[in-house]
Amino acid sequence: MNPQANLIFITSLLLGTTITISSNHWVMAWTGLEINTLAILPLISKSHHPRAIEAATKYFLTQAAASALVLFSSMTNAWYTGQWDITQLTHPTSSLILTSAIAMKLGLVPFHFWFPEVLQGSPLTTGLILSTIMKLPPITLLYMTSPSLNPTLLTTLAILSTALGGWMGLNQTQIRKILAFSSISHLGWMAIIIIYNPKLTLLNFYLYAMMTATIFLTLNTIKALKLSTLMTAWTKVPSLNAMLLLTLLSLAGLPPLTGFLPKWLIIQELTKQDMAPAATLISLLSLLSLFFYLRLAYCTTITLPPHTTNHMKQWRTNKPTHITIAILTTMSVMLLPISPMILTIV
Repeated sequence: MNPQANLIFITSLLLGTTITISSNHWVMAWTGLEINTLAILPLISKSHHPRAIEAATKYFLTQAAASALVLFSSMTNAWYTGQWDITQLTHPTSSLILTSAIAMKLGLVPFHFWFPEVLQGSPLTTGLILSTIMKLPPITLLYMTSPSLNPTLLTTLAILSTALGGWMGLNQTQIRKILAFSSISHLGWMAIIIIYNPKLTLLNFYLYAMMTATIFLTLNTIKALKLSTLMTAWTKVPSLNAMLLLTLLSLAGLPPLTGFLPKWLIIQELTKQDMAPAATLISLLSLLSLFFYLRLAYCTTITLPPHTTNHMKQWRTNKPTHITIAILTTMSVMLLPISPMILTIV
């Protein structure tokens, strides 16, 4: 792709995200979402592969439907209350429609079917944008409207997302699809706590985005898209593969790594809110996704493939690992263990 065009699309993405997260009026928020959708489409379909074109079409249709629902819910609320302010979403029907629209934008169950397909058809760098930056505006809208949302509906969506995200990722061999189901599972954790403690949702999102960015950038460095390719990639950059193992375990939420922090705080908050059964259920369901993270981790660090693969062994490269990956990996693994030290310094 032309670098100038690429720059315009990336700038438009940042502009759309900034407009949505800084707006008070529903129409401005909707405008930002639309700019975002239109800016990401060329980045998804830039390879001109039929699967990429299909992914871009699916993404456009679902996001257009979700944007229409956002506009519809805000108009319904304005019709009944005379308010266009995002924080004044008081009508129950409007908040119900908005929850469905945001669930469709994010890829929460039962509106999740588009997300794995779109991620599978996109390049790794675009997949990273779809999994992190593109999730920020809808989560911001949920954050701003959280006092008036329906707790039962959100808890149901969250538990279903965690269940299906873990369950459907079990038999996947494509890494991008596994990461898509991982994203759906993590969104379940964010959705269950948004009403009770919205700041925890943002903390969970930031840490998830950091760990996912690490994994996508590492995979982009070693050029691995399938589990079978990942098995033979250890010869390229062995140290990076070892760190990828730790980042995957962190994303799974194993203590004492960074990924355990949001889960720990969410379970604590749910227990305070007398939702111990929901906390127990969502914790047990996250064991499903732990299985495929362990599978990925096993394939990452395996040094001799147990069967003859069709892939040539990779030459070890002397190219230094990018500094961004080094910083992100360190944070993804070490943020929880060193947090008491940071707090004592601050």
